[in-house]
Amino acid sequence: MSRALHLARGAIQASCAPGLNLIGVSGGVDSLALAIAAATLPGSFGAVVIDHGLQAGSAEVAEHAAAQCRELGLDPVQVIRVETSKDEDSARKARYQAFEEALVQHNAQTLMLAHTRDDQAEQVLLGLLRGSGTRSLAGIPARRGPYRRPLLDLSREQTEQICREAGLDFWEDPSNTDTGYRRNLIRHRILPLLRAELGEHLPVALARTASLAAADAQALDSWAQAAKAEHGLRIAELAKLPVAVSSRVLRLAAMEAGARNVGHERTAALCALAGFGVPKSKSAGPVQLDGAISAFRRQSVIVFTTTG
Repeated sequence: MSRALHLARGAIQASCAPGLNLIGVSGGVDSLALAIAAATLPGSFGAVVIDHGLQAGSAEVAEHAAAQCRELGLDPVQVIRVETSKDEDSARKARYQAFEEALVQHNAQTLMLAHTRDDQAEQVLLGLLRGSGTRSLAGIPARRGPYRRPLLDLSREQTEQICREAGLDFWEDPSNTDTGYRRNLIRHRILPLLRAELGEHLPVALARTASLAAADAQALDSWAQAAKAEHGLRIAELAKLPVAVSSRVLRLAAMEAGARNVGHERTAALCALAGFGVPKSKSAGPVQLDGAISAFRRQSVIVFTTTG
C-alpha cells in the first residue's frame, strides 16, 4: 500500500460517522481517489455524482463516474442532474442543494468532499487577493455541518498516484483550464510561478497558514458568541471589546436576523453605526443588508429589522 493511500484511508476513517457515509464524486482525480480509498475500508460508503449539464457529454461523464463507483463497491450510487448557469457560485449552490437532498434521501449523516492541500493553498491566495480577514484566510474547513474533507493534507500529486495504482482513469474537466476564472489562473500560472521562485514547500506553508488562521478565527468567534450572549447588542459593552470581537458580534447578530453575505463592507458599516468604526457614523441608520434586513442605532443598542 502506498503512503498516499495509507494517508487517505486514515483521514477517511477519522472523518467517518456511524451508518452510511456519502462521497461527492465528479469523476475527477481527487474525488475518484477519495472513492478508491473509501472502498478499501470497512463501513458503509455511497456516492453522489452531480451532473451540472454545462458541457456536451456531461451525462456520459457522470454515468462513467457512477459506474466506476459501483465497480469499487460503493452503494448506493446516485447521479443527480442539476440546473445551473456557468458561473462558479451558481454551480456551487446547485451542487450543495443536491447534496442536501441526497443526505436526507439516504438518511446519511456525512458527505465527504475531495478538496486537497492544493485546493487549500489556492483558497488562501484567493483570500489574500480579496484583502480578507482571518475567517477567509482559514480557507476550506475540514468539517462544516455534515460535510467532511479528509484529503486536505494530501496533494493533487498523491491523489493522481492513488488513481494510477488502482488502474482507474479520471476525467479532466476542460473548464478547469480556463484561466478566465481566477482560481484557475492561480492554479495554472500563479502557484507554479511562486513554487518555482519560492520553493516547492509553498502549498504546505499556505495550508499551514489556513490551519493557524482557522484556530484563531474559531477562538474569536467563540469569544464573540459569549459576548453577545452576555451583553447583547448594547453599544457601551461592544465598545469595550476588541474590534475583532465586536465586529463579529454585529455580524453574528445580522446573520441571525436573516441577513446574507455580511462581508467586510457591510460589517464596517455596522461598526460605524455602533460608533466604533472608522469613520464613525453620526447617522442612526439604516444600514441596509442583503436579505431585506436593516440595522439601526436606537439610543444605546443596535437593532435589526425586516425591511418593509
